[in-house]
Amino acid sequence: LWPSQEGNRRELRSNVALPCCAGTKETAFISAVTAAGLVHSVTRSCSAGNMTECSCDVTLRHGGSASEGWHWGGCSDDIHYGMAFSRKFLDAPFKNITGKSGSGLVAMNLHNNEAGRQAVAKLMSVDCRCHGVSGSCAVKTCWKTMSSFEKIGRFLKDKYENSIQISDRLKKKLRRKEKSQRKIPIGKEDLLYVNKSPNYCVEDQKLGIPGTQGRECNRTSQGPDGCNLLCCGRGYNTHVVRHVERCECKFVWCCYVRCRRCETMTDVHTCK
Repeated sequence: LWPSQEGNRRELRSNVALPCCAGTKETAFISAVTAAGLVHSVTRSCSAGNMTECSCDVTLRHGGSASEGWHWGGCSDDIHYGMAFSRKFLDAPFKNITGKSGSGLVAMNLHNNEAGRQAVAKLMSVDCRCHGVSGSCAVKTCWKTMSSFEKIGRFLKDKYENSIQISDRLKKKLRRKEKSQRKIPIGKEDLLYVNKSPNYCVEDQKLGIPGTQGRECNRTSQGPDGCNLLCCGRGYNTHVVRHVERCECKFVWCCYVRCRRCETMTDVHTCK
């Protein structure tokens, strides 16, 4: 059973304006991922038969024929229901906000929610199964399915890295902040932000940013956990940690366990 929608909406309303990073590209990414995740989860539940309100997508029943070498079959993911559910659940708190002061942020958040949903729709794929004598593919049964959420997440991460800063003065529609770029249309899959991101590398108690000083990092990694990136170019300290544990335990008849005491030394790297 799904939890109370109204209860979750109340909780979401209380978090519409984040104290730290409202209107930044990070909150744009969170909005898009949340909306996409809800579409993905609800649609998967529909296809699995876990919800009484929906099932497979029945709009594809009459596509293709045996003479054409394929036909729709199986259980296509009903993404239309998942997207409608996501809009109703996530967009309602923003649409209920009144006052001109928040209208720009509201429009931006609604856009970013929809961008997440559109990412799921864009990455839909067609899977087919062959039928025929001796494994031939005389006729194929095909159905539409969503991509893995990992693939959707990578797509949205790319949109995050190329997100667009918009003007905080909302007129008839959302527009780019840079006047020289305002003739370039904003795509429905683009992520938008108003405020530049704070410096997450340095502690800021007012904004609730802990900074990265003292964070453990991986010296050999080139990813986000790597010392070069996580330490923001400040370098890192290395210290040796001694681990003592029981090892090579054996059962001795009768009746006790005999173990050796093993020590290991590990290098731990923390950001300066």
